[in-house]
Amino acid sequence: MADVTSQLVNFTTVFLGIFIEAAPFLLLGTVASGLVEVFVRREDLLRLIPRNPLLATLVGGVMGFSFPVCECGVVPLTRRLFSKGLPASAGIAFLLAAPIINPVVLASTYAAYGWGTILAARFGLGLLVACAVGLVFSLHPRPAQMMLPQAFAPFSGASGETLALEPVIPLGVRFQNALRVAADEFFEMGRYLIVGSALAALMQTAVPQSALLTVGSGPVVSVITMQALAFVLSVCSTVDAFLSLAFVNTFTTGSILGFLVFGPMVDIKSTLMFLGVFQRKIVAYLVVLPFLMVLLVGVFINLNIAWR
Repeated sequence: MADVTSQLVNFTTVFLGIFIEAAPFLLLGTVASGLVEVFVRREDLLRLIPRNPLLATLVGGVMGFSFPVCECGVVPLTRRLFSKGLPASAGIAFLLAAPIINPVVLASTYAAYGWGTILAARFGLGLLVACAVGLVFSLHPRPAQMMLPQAFAPFSGASGETLALEPVIPLGVRFQNALRVAADEFFEMGRYLIVGSALAALMQTAVPQSALLTVGSGPVVSVITMQALAFVLSVCSTVDAFLSLAFVNTFTTGSILGFLVFGPMVDIKSTLMFLGVFQRKIVAYLVVLPFLMVLLVGVFINLNIAWR
């Protein structure tokens, strides 16, 4: 009975830690989503995005630098950008890149590692993988079929058409409308965050971390282990650099980068939130493709580059 009570306490502590850590960034993302809905016109966004799929994807990835949102807040913001006409490849590149290359995460990575190869590699590899995955999805013949019905508006132009005709609405009222949209987004996406946080807490308390760490010494297995650990721990990308410091002396450089790049792109809670936007098959691709790409680069680094 004491063991059950102890595990329940551990589960509750871990769940609250993950949720409280992620909720402010979900709120930040939903506020940004509301501001985009009210103040950004579809026509203005389309003028900024190149028609060339390669350039559009690159622009979508680089856009991640402008939004200080983590893997939780980026999901509602991306869905709102889709509703304004952002191409699928650019949106997916933004979805995967923003939690890694935004200024807050770069600052925390610098605080943990300083100027050097880890900081540069995290930024470069994150942008590279995000754009590569976005380009894969640019080949989809029917982008609208990637989305759930509630996220279908991006390709029909149904969202935001009336807002372009509202220049006479007072600024205060527009901010109220933005906050109203943000509140709706927060409660809609919050349920996925709660379920994802609970699953992540269950994995952390039910699966001993020592079971993962004991198999993390090889150039290949170490990368797989750290990517799996990043998925299970579901640590916010704004603080994961400090957590990864605990593994620096025992794990390979490629595996550390795998933790720092794959984790912010995909973890348990963000996967659950993806299910609120994309079809299940697309969500599977959004998990598998980044995993394999980061794995290949991590193994290559371990076998060919002696970084420490």
